[in-house]
Amino acid sequence: MTTTDTFDKEPFSIQATATTEGITTITINRPHRRNAIDGPTGRKLTTAFLNFENDPTQKVCVFYGAHGNFCAGSDLSEVAKLKETDTANNSGPRIGAIGPSRMQIRKPLISAVCGYAVAGGTGLSLLGDIRVVEEDATFGIFSRRWGIPLMDSGTVRLQAMIGLGRALDMILTGRAVGAQEALAMGLANRVVPKGRAFEEATNIARQLVAFPQGSLNADRESCYYAVYGAKSFEDAMGFEYDNGMKVVYQESAKGVVRFGRGAGRHGKFDLSAKL
Repeated sequence: MTTTDTFDKEPFSIQATATTEGITTITINRPHRRNAIDGPTGRKLTTAFLNFENDPTQKVCVFYGAHGNFCAGSDLSEVAKLKETDTANNSGPRIGAIGPSRMQIRKPLISAVCGYAVAGGTGLSLLGDIRVVEEDATFGIFSRRWGIPLMDSGTVRLQAMIGLGRALDMILTGRAVGAQEALAMGLANRVVPKGRAFEEATNIARQLVAFPQGSLNADRESCYYAVYGAKSFEDAMGFEYDNGMKVVYQESAKGVVRFGRGAGRHGKFDLSAKL
């Protein structure tokens, strides 16, 4: 499926596909702007993520940038036209200036990062639970040099991912961060050769869809609650327990039975076997 706007001058700037195995791929496709996001593209990107969230057949999303770049952030040719009153259109809790950047996606998401993932593109990559990064990729808050502040979750997510000190280094200096440094600081989860990020991200997605989904999503939700929502250690621990108990009797009991019958012994798992 391809998400489009009426009278859209770039009908294929966002491409989304869904497979029968439950993997959605969402791709930014604006090579003439290094996949920078303008208004129509941001709206289509948001719609694509909402469609993924609301489709019960889809379990994991791979988020990618076509033609050698992940995303160069906001399309500055459009930002230059903004008026102060335009900011009111981007004040919703889930909708940002470059689309879904303020969203907390409700299902697993893997960002496959190639080329430039800079300015708001760095922020969009942080939507992913896992970032698979090509060896020549570049992160960086390049918007620093143009006097554009972070308003689409960059100051929130980046420090949660890599720590306050490292985040401030990137945010204040606007310097470029390569793949290996990103790996060392936790911004990248895995570094792969050039041209292989999408393939590796898809392989990870196939691993995730093979697991029992209830417990996987419960653990994911508990992690994010502990980082962003918990009021205290005790609150986070209580949420983890209550959230986990919702699926214990549905999935865990069946998993224990499988283990008792020999599944998983000696480190061998048959992910194709269903509960």
